[in-house]
Amino acid sequence: MTDNHSNKQSEAKPAASILLVDDDAGLLKLLSIRLRSEGYRVSTATSVKEAIRLLADHHFSVVLSDLRMPGQDGLFLLEYVAANHPSLPVILITAHGSIDDAVIATEKGALGFITKPIDHAKLKEALTNAISQASVSASDDWDKDIIYRSDSMHRLMNQAALIASRDVSVLISGASGTGKELLAKAVHAASPRSGRPFIAINCGALPEHLLESELFGHKKGAFSGAVSDHIGLFRAAEGGTLFLDEIGDMPVALQVKLLRVLQEKALRPVGSTQTIPVDVRVISATHKDLKAAMDAGEFREDLYYRVCVVNLRLPGLNERQEDIPVLARHLLAVSAEKHKVQVSRFSDEAMLKLCQAHWPGNIRQLVNVVEQCVALTASPVINLSLVNQALINNSDYFLTLNEAKEIFERSYISRVLKMTDGVVSRAAELAGRNRTDFYKLIKKHDLCVDDFKQGEPLERTVD
Repeated sequence: MTDNHSNKQSEAKPAASILLVDDDAGLLKLLSIRLRSEGYRVSTATSVKEAIRLLADHHFSVVLSDLRMPGQDGLFLLEYVAANHPSLPVILITAHGSIDDAVIATEKGALGFITKPIDHAKLKEALTNAISQASVSASDDWDKDIIYRSDSMHRLMNQAALIASRDVSVLISGASGTGKELLAKAVHAASPRSGRPFIAINCGALPEHLLESELFGHKKGAFSGAVSDHIGLFRAAEGGTLFLDEIGDMPVALQVKLLRVLQEKALRPVGSTQTIPVDVRVISATHKDLKAAMDAGEFREDLYYRVCVVNLRLPGLNERQEDIPVLARHLLAVSAEKHKVQVSRFSDEAMLKLCQAHWPGNIRQLVNVVEQCVALTASPVINLSLVNQALINNSDYFLTLNEAKEIFERSYISRVLKMTDGVVSRAAELAGRNRTDFYKLIKKHDLCVDDFKQGEPLERTVD
């Protein structure tokens, strides 16, 4: 599995990749030769089981599969792809084509259905159609700010790419700190509206009357303090995307007015009698269970179905632990550049601790932990002690006894060196250790003796 294309070099767009599945080895070889001669990249599988294994490790533009195969057949593979890779188009081929087969395959999500012997012109047309429907009408860096390598995120981003070009309302759900606004921006960047504004507002940050004015605008004199006309965010986002963050916190009375705007595609500013048409795509987000809020009378059911034509659920960081190393490395590079610090990586032990830690604050918490490590490090390599210290400062994380000892030991050595102005022999004597052992402890915790000479150390420690 590769990281997302924030790490891609600027190069020519690669040829479309086809997964070809058939139990007939001769047909596989013949089709592979033909398709490769036309510039496609082709992977082959002689069974559904082998195809599923390839799908787990690689990304394809289209699946071309025989319908009739011993054991698990093409319909089984079609259902698997629909459930696990919903944006991946599937074309089925068979020597036993019939209207019934075509109907069943289409109902289960097949994009195309062709019969043997294969008409190569029809196959080429079907492949071109499938690949064009699956492609994103945006630049290759549409999701450059979302760092991932996990299967769950790949599936989510495939869904995001698919719905980006379809002008439907999207609800992004997920816990606080998972990156809902980043995902909304990515969907906007991949959409035909990408050249128009993306405007965000937190629906829980303003009282009802101010939120209404911010969304729909107001006329001069509409209320106390309205000293001039205000067009509002819907009109400011004309032709683009309006992101309603934490829509679950919107007052019920205002939900009614929002619903009317979404239904009529027109609004009336506060204090105005004029109705103004608007062309805006709405992407909403919430950390709440909106269905539970509906049951409690806190969220309107009709509005829910209006804003949630498609639901994209962002997994928490604990659900995508394989993303932690690549996220941590990315955040480290960003933070080091921001603070002009010469730090290059985490030690193996430090990275392991990040992967094993609990992340109730999700990516936002990881950002804070990495920032603190970069701010406090005196070495190019961030060690385990710094990570432990940052974790305890940024969460309710409970340290093991060994982790607590590591933090205390580092703090103790730093304090002794501070007290002796960095004179190691005096510090070792004060600590009751011989000089050689004390030097080993200094090295273990990546402390620099020069930082403690004649004044405060550059690195701050926890007392």
